[in-house]
Amino acid sequence: MRWVVAAAAVVLIAFVALGALPAVHAVIGFVVIAAAAFLVADRGGGVAAQVVAAAPPRVDEQMLDAVMAGLPDATIVLDREGRLIASNAAARSLAPALARGQRASLALRMPEIVDAVRQAGASGEPRSVEFSLRVPVDRWFVAHVVPLADAGAGLMLLVFQDMTPLRRVEEMRADFVANASHELRTPLAALSGFIDTLRGSARDDATARERFLAIMKTQADRMARLIDDLLSLSRVELIEHVHPDKPVDLVPIVRQVTDGLQTLARDRGVEIAIAPSGQPMAVLGDRDELTRVFENLIENALKYGASGKRVDIGFATAEVPGGTDALVSVRDHGPGIAAEHLPRLTERFYRVDVTQSRAEGGTGLGLALVKHILNRHRGRILIESEAGKGATFTVRLPLVHSESR
Repeated sequence: MRWVVAAAAVVLIAFVALGALPAVHAVIGFVVIAAAAFLVADRGGGVAAQVVAAAPPRVDEQMLDAVMAGLPDATIVLDREGRLIASNAAARSLAPALARGQRASLALRMPEIVDAVRQAGASGEPRSVEFSLRVPVDRWFVAHVVPLADAGAGLMLLVFQDMTPLRRVEEMRADFVANASHELRTPLAALSGFIDTLRGSARDDATARERFLAIMKTQADRMARLIDDLLSLSRVELIEHVHPDKPVDLVPIVRQVTDGLQTLARDRGVEIAIAPSGQPMAVLGDRDELTRVFENLIENALKYGASGKRVDIGFATAEVPGGTDALVSVRDHGPGIAAEHLPRLTERFYRVDVTQSRAEGGTGLGLALVKHILNRHRGRILIESEAGKGATFTVRLPLVHSESR
């Protein structure tokens, strides 16, 4: 009997892995096969088996755990009273309080799902319900509740389909159209105007042609930067809920970025001073994304705080509940930022001074990109500034040995 159930589990997992069978159907099929196998075995065992068969058949828990572990979607199996029989790792990640033998409603704490389970149990009909989670980042799901009446065991199957990537794609598409159309309008208008001029009155004016072509090149570069930042932001938002799992050291990343920006610093007459770090600062992260974070912060300090003639970069640690945070601060000594602007600096396309930002080649997306990258790394950015006293941008990230929060 166990060999039959094991073979069914292997076949169903293979079909799910190949994309030939949805996870919901795979679990339903497995539970039905398992229940039927145990019924057949019980009926072949004489009088004692008939007594056992009178009670609702039980699905082998180890075998059920094995098949559910191979499913990509968060999946839960409940008994007729709403108690947890089995769950996979994805489900426990979604609701860490899930415990075998306890009512799932205590762990899920989502009225939409509890109501759908109650309705499906009462009617015997499948139910689907949408819900969202707002912490630590926005995520959207569709919960499919399927009563397994055919299994004869009064079981209930819950499968949570993560709709976050699709939802983010929809939002990003709408944002891209709205923001890009607004930001691209000015350089496109400039390019169009210069092209018309070069085709008309300045057709034979070599001096004007060279001057206009230089301006056109600047506007084209601005559009390229804008598109690059938009695409980078879209890619990060799409995987923002997926945390990196490889350790990287922040200290060499910051030093590499600083070395790459020395030319800009010399052109602006700014000195970059890096405080020594007494030890490595290893975090779980994506090296390329963290490089982008410090490129944006240090480049901004060089451009907008250049009047202070100095940028200070420091390393520190801070004890927090459950572990230790790595702190990397980037401080300029420029004009600073008025307090009313600070809460909005990480918004898309928000600029303190639109004219200066565009003159410096800014797209208005740099700090928004920093924020979303740090969200993906379970970190955050702190901004401190007073008008006339410079600004400090501090990146906080959990060290590798810190507990996940």
